[in-house]
Amino acid sequence: MLRGLRKASSNWLGKIIMIVVVGFLVVSFAIWGIGDIFRGFGRSTVATVGSTEIGYEQFRQIYTEQLQRIGAQIGRPVTPEQARAAGIDRQILQQLISETALDERARVLGLGVTDETVAQLIQAMPAFQGANGQFNPVIFQQRIRNAGYNEQRFVTEQRRFIIRNQLTDSIGGDVTAPKVMLDAANRFQNEKRTIEFITLGAAQAGDIPAPTPEQISTYYDEHKGEFRAPEYRKIVVLPLSTADVAKWIQISDADAQKYYDTHKSRYVTTGERQLQQIIFPSMEEAKAAKARIDTGVPFTTIATERGLSEKEIDTGLVGKSALAPAVAEAAFALPEGGVSDPVQARAGIALVKVLKIEPDRTRTFDEAKEEVKTELRAERTRSEISEKHDKIEDERAAGSTLAEAAQKIGVVATTIDAVDRNGRDPSGAPVVGLPSPEILAQAFATEAGVDTDPIRLPDGGYIWFEVAGITPSHERKLDDVREQAAQKWRDAQVAEHLKKKADELLAKLKAGTTLADLAAAEGVKVETASDLHRRSTDTAPSPAALAAVFTTAKGAAGAAQGKAATEQVVFRVTAVNVPPLDMQSAETKQLAETMAQALSNDLLVQYSARVQQDVGTTVNQDVFRRVAGGGGPEPE
Repeated sequence: MLRGLRKASSNWLGKIIMIVVVGFLVVSFAIWGIGDIFRGFGRSTVATVGSTEIGYEQFRQIYTEQLQRIGAQIGRPVTPEQARAAGIDRQILQQLISETALDERARVLGLGVTDETVAQLIQAMPAFQGANGQFNPVIFQQRIRNAGYNEQRFVTEQRRFIIRNQLTDSIGGDVTAPKVMLDAANRFQNEKRTIEFITLGAAQAGDIPAPTPEQISTYYDEHKGEFRAPEYRKIVVLPLSTADVAKWIQISDADAQKYYDTHKSRYVTTGERQLQQIIFPSMEEAKAAKARIDTGVPFTTIATERGLSEKEIDTGLVGKSALAPAVAEAAFALPEGGVSDPVQARAGIALVKVLKIEPDRTRTFDEAKEEVKTELRAERTRSEISEKHDKIEDERAAGSTLAEAAQKIGVVATTIDAVDRNGRDPSGAPVVGLPSPEILAQAFATEAGVDTDPIRLPDGGYIWFEVAGITPSHERKLDDVREQAAQKWRDAQVAEHLKKKADELLAKLKAGTTLADLAAAEGVKVETASDLHRRSTDTAPSPAALAAVFTTAKGAAGAAQGKAATEQVVFRVTAVNVPPLDMQSAETKQLAETMAQALSNDLLVQYSARVQQDVGTTVNQDVFRRVAGGGGPEPE
């Protein structure tokens, strides 16, 4: 529809007609008394928590920032539609309501924090520290600005966070998981069982005659849903990956030479230095050793006195990046044979002596030519993709279909005539030509003819797609699926017969017959599955059997469906092994920590819910939907 409107208004006559139509709608809205659609809806509060209002602009800013952060993490923008489908909009609102409710309770309790404490905690954050490990105001301003904060807002948020932590730590800050809970978790995670079992298949189901036409018809009528044709979609796909574009780009030696000359600094092999390094526990000892070296005492003598050999103090050839920042600066400022003043190393105070210097070296063009061509090709590829992206989007905005846009800019779009949600064509075969599984999810979430955003590929490329047609799901006639219905009827009969057979064998097992005797009578073999745990999906006879095994006592027997509906597994549990709970093991300590955190979170969720109930919480759904992209104008 949108493309039709664009085409209709692409000439002077169409524009006049569209103006008249829109004007008529405006007048009609005014007559019908819904002129508020242009004036706003009055209220601008998304939610009220106690005495605090969460305003439209406040929530919109937080909502936008969160979507941007999520988009940065997954490598592509998150649209409001995708956020709503995933429930992200409601999660963000609920988190904001919870935090606001806790702020309300903290104010009632009179909790607070001094400016000095807030400043100290911010300055201690690693993200704001420079190479020397100290708070760096420049880094602080840069990083909070990149995160969308100014200093006042960041400090205010941290103050609220600190106060909330005082409150939440008093509720769930020191929770210990009970030993009985750890015992149960240990048993659930680590219990192992061994079984002997037999598998019954179609051969043990007995003779099943071919179904009559009446039986097939009855089965079809009772299971029509199983024979429905799935919904199919006709999709036009236009992939543009960096690998595809890079194939078109040829780099001549002349272009590479020019690029090399312009970016020669990139092809410098960084110099290295061979060092000797002695670490001292204190600055005083290091200074005393340096003073002795300055009077002529050999560096190796100091090392020997500290019980170190020459091999132990020799770093070999190393670059700056391999050293602590202060050590690197000192070592690379010394001449060959020079000894540094005491400097801060990672493990203490260091003295460093330079044994050998390998200076920086610029590789020649011939040495770097292939690397130069690779870099230049990558750069031109990015530029080419960006240019083609803009051209395709311009063509689509002008009303062209995806296939038409591709043809105009000289790339090829592929049409997939019919594909279902599982990526299969009407014959049931996997569809060839789907460059990304994400296309299917998005294609089945949109309508035919709607312009969709391109999918950003991890390598920087794009995939465009367009739903060109939809074939709805529909019932198939019996004549079209007669063979399938006959087979499904037979499979159902096999499954029913095998279930009865398994129940009979299980009764004999419980009466004292051995599994070996039953296996011999049925013409199957006894198998063993050892050390099964609840995650042994690969080694167990089947998922259903695995679940049944862990609800069956040692020495007892059970039965369950096999890997297919036409199989049954009959088993006996021969061994149960539960390792003792070792409270000192790393695994148990990790388990205790995880369960304590889960208990703490549960307490905090319950406390937060009660606080919200106590202070009172209301949500303006209309304003919330407008912020989250659900339509409508901004409120006044």
